Amino acid sequence: MQLKQYTKEFKTNLALAYPVIIGQVGHLMIGMADDMMVGRFLGPISLAATSLGNSLIFIAMSIGIGFSFAITPLIAEADGEKNAKKGRLYFNHSMLMMLLLALALVLMMFGLSFVLEHLDQDPHVVVLAKPYYKIVALSIFPMLLFQGLKQFSDGLSKTKFAMQVTLITVLINIVLNYILITGWQFFPKMGISGAALGTLISRIIMVLLMFYNIKHRSIFKPFIKPLKLEEFKLSIFKKIGSIGIPSSLQMLFEVGIFTASIILAGMIGAYPQAANQIAIKLASATFMISVGVGVATTIRVGNQKGLGNFKDLRRIAISNFLLIIVIMSFFSVLFILLKDELPLLFTTDKEVIQIASGLLVLVGIFQISDGLQAVVLAALRGLQDVKTPTVITFISYWIIGFPICYYLGLKTEFQTFGIWIGLLISLTVSAFLLLLRFNYLTKKLR
Repeated sequence: MQLKQYTKEFKTNLALAYPVIIGQVGHLMIGMADDMMVGRFLGPISLAATSLGNSLIFIAMSIGIGFSFAITPLIAEADGEKNAKKGRLYFNHSMLMMLLLALALVLMMFGLSFVLEHLDQDPHVVVLAKPYYKIVALSIFPMLLFQGLKQFSDGLSKTKFAMQVTLITVLINIVLNYILITGWQFFPKMGISGAALGTLISRIIMVLLMFYNIKHRSIFKPFIKPLKLEEFKLSIFKKIGSIGIPSSLQMLFEVGIFTASIILAGMIGAYPQAANQIAIKLASATFMISVGVGVATTIRVGNQKGLGNFKDLRRIAISNFLLIIVIMSFFSVLFILLKDELPLLFTTDKEVIQIASGLLVLVGIFQISDGLQAVVLAALRGLQDVKTPTVITFISYWIIGFPICYYLGLKTEFQTFGIWIGLLISLTVSAFLLLLRFNYLTKKLR
């Protein structure tokens, strides 16, 4: 009976989470389509180039996406209070902040383009990566505007709209990639730059479709009415920033260590870097499930916080922790069983497949830790507790995890496998410490 009080919430949790999961996997497929098609059509060196080109882009995207996570709990709390006026203030202020942040990140990425030449990478990979990087950097702008609109929609428990838009965009991206990478009719063969251009166009279409969807749905109208200049308040900007900046740092610390793994693998060689990219993309696919369950957790915890119902808040959050453990246990077994087959989605090169196959064993092992830390972090975000979790993620990934990645990857015979041992340890430490934090806070609230 004790377990049933948690498992009975699975249906509600999944109803909120599955559109986010499908949407997030679809969104990931835009980048994964680049890797699959580049790897298949152009070879391991080009695949390594997309990996290097995306390494800095991942950092910018993590800052922007992490900041956007502030929108969902604030909108969910306002929705729980049935306070559309407060929700309207949060929406307009946050979208202005997302617009300015997206612009700043694009400019920052262009300013940092020279860094690619100073990361001790294969020269052939660097030459291919530079034009790819500059085009994908532009796509940060529409991507982050879409992300802001998505988090707003999610906060109102309308998670299906972003899913629908993303799935349409994935299909568009695949078609564009094929045409632009390989050349078709009067379109020239653009190779790796064609993959980048396909991503840019797809993300522009994505944000336009999402904006149209929100603008023409009656449920959103009370929230999206523009504010007058005098309605913009510094206190609201500070409120959003107080959640958005720590959330951004949390995302940056986690994505940053995976970005570091790309650079460390590139120091070992182009083929290990290509294999590392395969492992990251496949790990990211299942991580999107954790993000989906995490969004459901943030929404439901935010709603209960707005209602002041802290007993149910704890129970609902724990139900999501159990749910993600069940789901990720399944994928853990799947990765280990299919470790030799999954790399074939990206390449036919035997050396790359052999390295990637070994990495996928570790990907399988860390599934539960990865999923659990993401969902517990989302629950804490729903409570609007973000400062201490930020410190926890920094310690887990950069004080503990990165030195292990560096030492085992570059100073021992483990090489790329050693890098992923470091990732496994950092994710496990993060999950454990975040659980302790959640337990401490929610016991006090009861």
